[in-house]
Amino acid sequence: MGIEENFKPAGENQINGAQAVIKSLEAEGVEVIFGYPGGAILPVYDPIVDTSIRHVLVRHEQGAGHMAEGYAHATGKPGVCVVTSGPAATNVVTPLADAYLDSVPMVCITGQVALPSIGTDAFQECDTTGITRSITKHNYLVTKAEDIPRTIAEAFHLATSGRPGPVLVDIPKNITAHNNPDSYFDWYYPEGVSLPGYNPMLEPTEESIAEAVELITAAERPVLYVGGGVLKARGAEVLIELAELCDIPVVTTLMARGAFPDSHELNLGMPGMHGNYTATTAIQKSDLLIAMGSRFDDRVTGKVGAFAADAKVIHVDIDPAEHGKIRQPDVSVVGDCRLAMEAMVSGLKSRKCESHDDWRTTVAKWQADYPLVYEQSSEGEYLKPQYVIERLRDLSPPDTIVTAGVGQHQMWAAQYWNFDHPYTWINSGGLGTMGFGIPAAIGAKAGMPDRTVWCIDGDGCFQMTAQELITASAEKIPVKVALINNAYLGMVRQWQELFYEERFSEVEFGYDMPDYVKWSESMGCAAFRVSEASEVDDVINQANAINDRPVVIDFRCQSEEKVYPMVTAGGSNDNVILHPSQDQEGQ
Repeated sequence: MGIEENFKPAGENQINGAQAVIKSLEAEGVEVIFGYPGGAILPVYDPIVDTSIRHVLVRHEQGAGHMAEGYAHATGKPGVCVVTSGPAATNVVTPLADAYLDSVPMVCITGQVALPSIGTDAFQECDTTGITRSITKHNYLVTKAEDIPRTIAEAFHLATSGRPGPVLVDIPKNITAHNNPDSYFDWYYPEGVSLPGYNPMLEPTEESIAEAVELITAAERPVLYVGGGVLKARGAEVLIELAELCDIPVVTTLMARGAFPDSHELNLGMPGMHGNYTATTAIQKSDLLIAMGSRFDDRVTGKVGAFAADAKVIHVDIDPAEHGKIRQPDVSVVGDCRLAMEAMVSGLKSRKCESHDDWRTTVAKWQADYPLVYEQSSEGEYLKPQYVIERLRDLSPPDTIVTAGVGQHQMWAAQYWNFDHPYTWINSGGLGTMGFGIPAAIGAKAGMPDRTVWCIDGDGCFQMTAQELITASAEKIPVKVALINNAYLGMVRQWQELFYEERFSEVEFGYDMPDYVKWSESMGCAAFRVSEASEVDDVINQANAINDRPVVIDFRCQSEEKVYPMVTAGGSNDNVILHPSQDQEGQ
């Protein structure tokens, strides 16, 4: 393809590939993109100067991907990131894999070397579509400028329909270059997309709903096992109606916290490896498990053969591949969770469910006997992280959006924050990505600027992506970070203490290197350090009052504190390890 330095397009409707990328994003209603320029994507950055779309300049491409995820989690809209080729593309592999496992709608646009250079090991070339094929819902390598609008329209459709997920569009530099005649074409944007073979099943069959209704009305010990699919389907309101209609207790997985209000009398909390005793045991003792938008993840099931062994299973999920993958259901309902629940509610209104009074009494006794507990720290000791999270929870607005990294702090946040609003808990579930919290918080705040956004982070996670606080300062995105600083890789330390004879191998960071306050201040943040319980409330109130820049609080927390309850990896959920202060008898 020839390059003509003084090329001028013919016709008023002619635009180049770079302009087409931005106009396509505008056509999709995109409000913000997270990105980082570089050689192969450079032509696309020129028309960004003239668009109304906000561009957030990140400090690392991984941050762009996680910000797009945070935006999508908080708003329900697809997140968008734009980066260049080669190492930039490989830097977004982690966010793409994270979004793929957690079903997050995201469109990632990457630059690629010019078409004639592909396969020559050109500067900053890599096989982006090959690398990301297994961690995207779909990906594209565009070879003609005129295909850009259609491809981007398809990408957004794929990312947001059916089971959501990330879609990548790889665009060679030469078909976006302003001085390449072959980059120009008559602008259009498709009114719809045609993807033969891609037909996600939204409406569940009447037969499957009728079978599900029969099982629900006959069940004596039912449990609604709710996963992130309910949130993706925007089904939180109808979930309440379904649970109340038949008086069914609800457990919400790590990805579904907030899908059902924690304050509701039917909410049992989070089940699984670090779930509470009642939620985990209710599943084990149930006679009917209604799996709603959940995928029987190993963190929930423990030993699969022992998981809810006596329960019949209704599995509702939009992805046919999930049905029977881990647990063979008695009734398989393929379809959108919200639509399926609406159909179940309609069917149940004319039926009478079995009384669940005895079941509710049993569950209530477990709740009374085995609550979440921790021992309050005395003055002069390092803080207990659970106490810090409870105070953050009680002193922040009830609709605060909470993000987390991965580790002990993530589990404590999921356990001790009360989520009464959907779409307020954002974390990395399937991939377990350390460093997710800060950039995800920035993305969430960019999408929901009027909401308070707290990132509950660990010292290990903080050191992975803290540079994005520079982004937050420069872009005036005032997120707040509660650093649960226990001087260790806490979850690894916990397992080494319990299962490796206290042989603490390569897990200690120390409290003072780096100096988190100085580091945060150097990035434009307000920063505080708290070591005493008596100081906690005052500093949290100060942080909540600061809305013109990011805030970081270094909470000095006890290194030895562990997350309880817990189930050992691969162990049966019948064997829940409680806090040492609790009576282990009767389990």
